Amino acid sequence: MVGGVDAFRIGVGAGFAGDRIDPADALARDGGLNAMAFECLAERTIALAQLARLTGASQGYDPRLRRRLAGTLPHLLPNRAVVTTNAGAANPQAAARDVRALIHELGLPPVPVAAVTGDDVLDVLDRGNAQLWEDGRTVADLGDRVISANAYIGAQPLLDALEEGARVVIAGRCSDAALFLAPIMHHQGWSLEDLDRTAEATLVGHLLECAGQLTGGYAAEPGRFDVAGLSRLGFPFADVAADGSAVYGKLPGSGGRLDCTTVLEQLLYEIDDPGRYLTPDVGIDFRAVTIDDLGGDRVRVAGAVPVGRPEQLKVSVGVRDGRLAVAEIAYAGTGCLARGRLAEQIVRERWQEVHGLDGAQLEISYVGWNSTRPWWEPEGADPLEIRVRFALRTPEPQHAVMLCEEVEGLYTNGPAGGGGVVTSVTETVGIVSTFIDRDLVDARAEVLA
Repeated sequence: MVGGVDAFRIGVGAGFAGDRIDPADALARDGGLNAMAFECLAERTIALAQLARLTGASQGYDPRLRRRLAGTLPHLLPNRAVVTTNAGAANPQAAARDVRALIHELGLPPVPVAAVTGDDVLDVLDRGNAQLWEDGRTVADLGDRVISANAYIGAQPLLDALEEGARVVIAGRCSDAALFLAPIMHHQGWSLEDLDRTAEATLVGHLLECAGQLTGGYAAEPGRFDVAGLSRLGFPFADVAADGSAVYGKLPGSGGRLDCTTVLEQLLYEIDDPGRYLTPDVGIDFRAVTIDDLGGDRVRVAGAVPVGRPEQLKVSVGVRDGRLAVAEIAYAGTGCLARGRLAEQIVRERWQEVHGLDGAQLEISYVGWNSTRPWWEPEGADPLEIRVRFALRTPEPQHAVMLCEEVEGLYTNGPAGGGGVVTSVTETVGIVSTFIDRDLVDARAEVLA
């Protein structure tokens, strides 16, 4: 195995749904990986996927999944590497079928592909007793605004899929770390009942899950924390040893930096209590973790301590959160800022006097104020062009449309010289959280031969 006799090398191919694709291609090609995980879900992402599926806008899984795998599977599958991802979002089964078709189209030998289901708990959640973290209300209090309810499931169904021979495993709302935990546990022959090993493997997943954040992408700040080569930032991998420790690295020549500072930043990322970080598989005490810089973008990390396993799982509940209207109009030339301010006054007055609504609802900003000032003009001089941006978040769809119409009406109803109106109205999705008893969640893997 690469990285040592007993080491298992696992890399990350995505840290969020909009992540770059080319660093994963390079890592799959040149990294000598035994496994690659693609973490593609934020909390809001799966609710948006559920909404898209409900409205027929998509099948409910990550639309970039094919592009991500098209450049990586030809390097990973011939080398017996396994792939895990949560890009199945709201429809892992359809995603698995699509990936199986992609493998055929790429001319690769067929391999078993698995879909992990059971995280969708909308029909089994006791809404009347499921209390929200945010304000103490229950899910039932949200009424028909509820779109989705997805529990954070652990690594067991992914591990089951690998043990049944799956080479690609596609899940929905599993924990981010589970994508890494399952391949590590499978290779090393560890049981999830061994909480010491589970904690160490979960630490690996936590450090890798955000991809380029571990190699400096989220820390870069000119003059304070310089990171070279961000335009070609390399994604990290970990060589996991039989004792649970891991050495993290990136491809030679790739951009970014990997050292104690970037590792510590990611270790503390999204951590409320470092003495009790809860995941579906294990609670972890991070306070004894050691970080040793080996030089050359290589860092050794170990020391996660288990603190039991939660009896309940977190559930992300997606809710309809109204409409967001955004409307912009541009003014250019002498006095453009004054004309923009007059446009604001007109819209506010009409909002209150014609429509009888509260003008304080409107968020108004001036894009380009002082950013397009000629170099020869002193500070504070009028810009050459500004765009007045009107925004409104409202539960009333007609009010969202009304704002867009009012801004468009400025074309010929004053002030002078307005142009380039751009408007949009989008339905927004919010996220609230609750718990569900672990034994109510029936997570399982279906392997497609």
